[in-house]
Amino acid sequence: MKKFMTIAALALASVMALTACASSAPAPAQAQAPAKGGMDGGSSLTFTTGGDQGTYYGFGGVLAGKIGESTSTTVTAITSGGSKANIEALQAGDAQIGFVQSDVMAYAYNGTRLFADGGAVTNFSTVANLYLEQVQIVTLDPQIKTVADLKGKNVSIGAAGSGVYFNAIDVLEAYGISEQDISPTYQSFGDSVESLVDGKIDAAFVVAGAPTTAITGLVATRDIYMISLDEEHINKLIEASPYYSKTVIPKTAYNTQSDVTTVAVGAVVIARDDVSEADVYNFLFGIFENKDAITQAHSKGAELDLDFAASVTSVPYHPGAVKYFKEKGKDVPAK
Repeated sequence: MKKFMTIAALALASVMALTACASSAPAPAQAQAPAKGGMDGGSSLTFTTGGDQGTYYGFGGVLAGKIGESTSTTVTAITSGGSKANIEALQAGDAQIGFVQSDVMAYAYNGTRLFADGGAVTNFSTVANLYLEQVQIVTLDPQIKTVADLKGKNVSIGAAGSGVYFNAIDVLEAYGISEQDISPTYQSFGDSVESLVDGKIDAAFVVAGAPTTAITGLVATRDIYMISLDEEHINKLIEASPYYSKTVIPKTAYNTQSDVTTVAVGAVVIARDDVSEADVYNFLFGIFENKDAITQAHSKGAELDLDFAASVTSVPYHPGAVKYFKEKGKDVPAK
């Protein structure tokens, strides 16, 4: 009995000693959240992008995530009907920031083309020009080799009233082809691809940063052909509409037999004028201070360039953008 009581006493003493040691040991360090840069006072922004088969939405989601991780501004990327719808969403206050084609932005600000009936929309400013959106003409028919071959064919020229529609009309008119010279359909990127597969159309215009999700999905199951524009007609197009620029889609984009020569417009981010300086500054900070990480997540990140971002002249820049670019040694026209 005495032996048993001695063992029990020793066991109790050991437990008490261990408890005392545990209570005196320092608490484990808590994981620290990474420090956020940019300006303080950021808020939540709704970022209207494009359809879920386009580059706007995919790239916009990557940008939104990185901005939220690295600044005090939270950005939520949502799908939309594209450039015109994005400007209308900003005008109505349903979004604070959005993607838009550079040509459509100019139409809105000047009250022309898409905005001729409703009048000019001027309550927005430029944030940055992020990458080029190529005019891509895709077909499954190897006999369609030039734009001229589209005459008399069933062609999707973008959703009615969209920026893509006017891009298609511009390209066709440069070749002397009117809307009446083709059998037009007015479809989104995803619907155009389905119609190509089903044989309902012969070709489709897609205006987005290449490679574009809708077309890469098609490449997985079909042999596609991309139509190039020739030098003469590119020059004619740019002379009539100087917001276009000549560009080349490398054959590696869609595993085509050769590079594709075409024209492009800019993919611009715009913001309502009443968005705070801090939020627009943080939007740019979150992108350009994290270019490498963004590039790992989306191929368009490789095209991010401060000189190109500061190159817009048709619509003045938001004060938050002016501040960011000034810190980088670049002057942009201010709103």
